[in-house]
Amino acid sequence: MSPYTQLAYWKSFFHGDGYSHDHIPDLTGKVAIVTGANSGLGYATTVALAAHGARVFLACRSKQRAQEASDRVTEEIRTKHPKAPAPQLDFLELDLGDMNKTQQAAQEFLKQGLPLNILVNNSGILGGSLEVSADGIESEFAVNHMGHFVFTLALLDRIKESQPSRIVIMSSLFHEKAAGINYDTIFKTGDTPQPHHQSVYDRYARSKLANVLFAKALARRVVNEPHLYVNACHPGYVSTRATQPIHRQEATTFSRLLDGLEEWFHSLVAWPVQRGVLTQLYLATSPEIESHEIRGRYFGPIANEIEPSTYARDEKLQDELWTYSEKLANEKLKKSQLGYSYHANSGLGYATTVALTAHGARVFLACRSKQRAQEAIETAKAEIKSKFPHAPAPHFDFLKLDQGDMTKTKQSAQEFL
Repeated sequence: MSPYTQLAYWKSFFHGDGYSHDHIPDLTGKVAIVTGANSGLGYATTVALAAHGARVFLACRSKQRAQEASDRVTEEIRTKHPKAPAPQLDFLELDLGDMNKTQQAAQEFLKQGLPLNILVNNSGILGGSLEVSADGIESEFAVNHMGHFVFTLALLDRIKESQPSRIVIMSSLFHEKAAGINYDTIFKTGDTPQPHHQSVYDRYARSKLANVLFAKALARRVVNEPHLYVNACHPGYVSTRATQPIHRQEATTFSRLLDGLEEWFHSLVAWPVQRGVLTQLYLATSPEIESHEIRGRYFGPIANEIEPSTYARDEKLQDELWTYSEKLANEKLKKSQLGYSYHANSGLGYATTVALTAHGARVFLACRSKQRAQEAIETAKAEIKSKFPHAPAPHFDFLKLDQGDMTKTKQSAQEFL
């Protein structure tokens, strides 16, 4: 880990808390999605957003656990925030370990025709033994990075249309343990396990570095969006289920003593969730994010900006990860014959448009906004000219498409025919 950034992190504790629950503004009319909303920091984020008027989608794998969490949220708001409006809570089934299901979750949200003002990519896992996801990828990298990568890009057009809007990507100070991202060591189905696959902390650190790299790469790609703010954060050492000490299996006097000492130390230094959640709430709700134009930055507790590792700040590494993630996502989604249904004016849809056009295809950009499609066309022309100087003259067309309205979708198809 970098001594410089570590020092900056520890210094932040002497700056005082930069945000509190009392600072959260009225969020009436805002729509938010929180991944992993049924427990820990995700649950606390949901309570805070809903208590201030936002409609919150609890994006979780289990409908039962989401419903139990919704009931707890409702009761907590009723008792702790008696003057708050009745909470608006919805369930969105999301399995970040399966990219096809992740894409389907985004599509289910988009079908509702709602804006999306706040996306909090909170969910994460710290595994034990080496496991692979439904897509055959090492689970920490799959869930903590790839799932959120696919989910965010699938929702990006709606987030753009909903400005002012925020994307908050949870990382960890632990990202500094990763010396870049060695793609050759990402374990996949069929690989022979090697020593470098076995360290759970190395795998976790790599996924958390990927979170910061993704946040910074995404922030650069939406820099021309006037009121879209993408940032990442480390919440601090918070008392959640993931950080609870694990009791040793051997029941000796010495092991029980060690277990007791660990529990005592944990209770002494770990922050309660209500305080640990404040940094991500700052990025999701504070008016300062807009007034100070805070984009592509990294914050630690409590709402204090710190520098991430040197690797996280490397734009070349950010772009390498973006390219790798796009390729991997496209490979996995092709196998299921679902493919990406992103609009062509951003994200993977835009990259697909550039690639097809650069190799001679006539491409129709099927999007809701003609203005954004035209902006994407101009950007694509410049990119093709610089990166593919021998390519034929690009041929683009605009096709108005609103997939949230089946009648309009049918009309779009008829227009093309």
